[in-house]
Amino acid sequence: MAAISQWWPNTRTFVREVSAEAKKVTWPDRKTVVGTTVVVIVATFIIGFYLWGCDVVLVPMVNSIYKLFGA
Repeated sequence: MAAISQWWPNTRTFVREVSAEAKKVTWPDRKTVVGTTVVVIVATFIIGFYLWGCDVVLVPMVNSIYKLFGA
């Protein structure tokens, strides 16, 4: 029963500590967010095109191997 009676004080302490830690966070400015977003989008397209190229090259090779073994 002691654990249940301590629930509310523990919750209040937790919320106070979270609030204090959130005030210490250094949030990035708009320029940084836009820059990193552009990097992620460009990297996603580059990796996507690379995987597409691998698919274009490997699918005919795998199909020819299947035909060679009669599958």
